[in-house]
Amino acid sequence: SCALLQVAALERQIFDFLGYQWAPILANFLHIMAVILGIFGTVQYRSRYLMMYAVWLVLWVGWNAFIICFYLEVGRLSQDRDFIMTFNTSLHRSWWMENGPGCLVTPVLNSNLAPEDHHVITVSGCLLDYQYIEVVSSATQIFLALFGFVYACYVSKVFLEEEDSFDFIGGFDSYGYQAPQKTSHLQLQPLYT
Repeated sequence: SCALLQVAALERQIFDFLGYQWAPILANFLHIMAVILGIFGTVQYRSRYLMMYAVWLVLWVGWNAFIICFYLEVGRLSQDRDFIMTFNTSLHRSWWMENGPGCLVTPVLNSNLAPEDHHVITVSGCLLDYQYIEVVSSATQIFLALFGFVYACYVSKVFLEEEDSFDFIGGFDSYGYQAPQKTSHLQLQPLYT
C-alpha cells in the first residue's frame, strides 16, 4: 500500500513540476517524505513514525480537499484571480490545461491581454477539462490517504501491543520461567585449544 501511495505522489509531483505549480510541488515533496517515513516506521517497527505519518495524512486529506475546492471554484476561490498554486509568482496553470486528452491548443496572435513574456492561447476540444483531471487526481489522493491512515493506525496499534507484551529479560514473566540459579561452588577450568 505504501508503494502505491509513493507512486501516486511521484506521478502528481511530475505533473505539478511540468505546470510550475509551486505550492503543490512543496506539498507533494513533504508527502513523499512522509510516505518514506511511514515505510521506515513499518520496516523498523516504529509506532511513533507511523503515528506521525497518520497525522500527516490528515493534513494531506485537507490539502487535497482544498485543491478540489480550488479547481471547482467553491466559495470565493477563483482560478482566474487567485494564483495560489504558483505562490503568485507566475501566470502558469495546471499542465493538464494545455495537454489534456484531446485538447487542441491555438495561440492567439497580437493579443493585448498577455504580458511581454507570455502568450495567450485558446484550448478547445478536450475530452475532459483540466479542472476535472485535477479533481480526480486529488480525490484519488484522498482515497489513498484514507486507506493509508487506517493502515498506519492499525499497524501502529499492533506494534504498541507487541511492545507492551514483550518480556524484558524475564522480569515480568507470566509463563513461570525461572532464571538459572547461581551456584556458590563455581569452579573455573582452564581452556585448551
